[in-house]
Amino acid sequence: MNSEGKKIRLTSAEITNLWNTYMNDTGNLCHLMHELNNLNDEEIRPLLQNAIEVSKSHIKTISTILEKEKYPIPHGFKLDEDVDVTAPRLFSDAYVLIALNQLGKIGLNAYSAALPVAVREDIYTFFRNCLRESDEIIKKSNELLLSKGLYIKSPYLPTPENFDFVRKKSFLAGYFGEKRPLTGNEITNLYTNFQRNSLGSATMIGYSQVASKSDVTEFIIRGKEIAQKHCEIFGSLLKENDLPSSMTWESEVTDSTTYTFSDRKLMFYSTALTALSIGFYGASMAVSPRRDIGTMYSRLVAEVLKYADDGAKLMIKNGWMEEPPRALDRDELAKKK
Repeated sequence: MNSEGKKIRLTSAEITNLWNTYMNDTGNLCHLMHELNNLNDEEIRPLLQNAIEVSKSHIKTISTILEKEKYPIPHGFKLDEDVDVTAPRLFSDAYVLIALNQLGKIGLNAYSAALPVAVREDIYTFFRNCLRESDEIIKKSNELLLSKGLYIKSPYLPTPENFDFVRKKSFLAGYFGEKRPLTGNEITNLYTNFQRNSLGSATMIGYSQVASKSDVTEFIIRGKEIAQKHCEIFGSLLKENDLPSSMTWESEVTDSTTYTFSDRKLMFYSTALTALSIGFYGASMAVSPRRDIGTMYSRLVAEVLKYADDGAKLMIKNGWMEEPPRALDRDELAKKK
């Protein structure tokens, strides 16, 4: 309601962001509950429990909003359908902490995009609180990662004597002749994309071990191979500039092959990670002036888009893709007369 007592309808942006948040949080809850059941490190436990409470709160708030709007609540993911919380651990405690940190960062990106397009007061307040919660998850997980020696810092840069301006067009070159050193933006994105792909590779290894259907297993293994290849590309560019790469996390995966997550949940998470990669690569391309680096990102985006398309086809084939909010099909309505 507005100040005059009139009901304000949800916009397409608001309903879509609520829908996406509901899907992601119901999926996250399956992961977090399984990890909590297998956790050994008591220092991580409060952070994991907090993330669980955050997801539960989001699910409850969104359900209440949609019920009042008489809008159907998504099926999402269920603890009794999509996870066996008693299954053996799939990832180490170190992986759980790193993944929590990434969860906060992903949330920060998503809610930063959702907040500016939220018009209704209750929706704006919800996403503002989501931002604050993500910030707290990042802060606390950063502190614990640092204390455990697990936080991997990006490379340092030398301190210049003074500011300067670019004077040569060769600043943009990258194919022929001498290549200029990487800029801070280019280094940051290469490094963080390496980190995300390294964690993604470990995630895909674990998923491939517990997937039930052979076509799902094959799809996830392909995703692992793409992530590892992209790590090699980012790492080689950093090495060319005498900069270190981040560490990898494949050793943090256990040897469990016991059913843990439903194939539908595995596919949703895999395609969600793929969508995130496309967004991060696009943002990286926008701030990479060197032409060879921009071309590299465009090539990687094309590869990931193809993988995402194949994932969508596989989900549709198995009846696993829940339809997101969409516009009316006027032609379809006309045919119903």
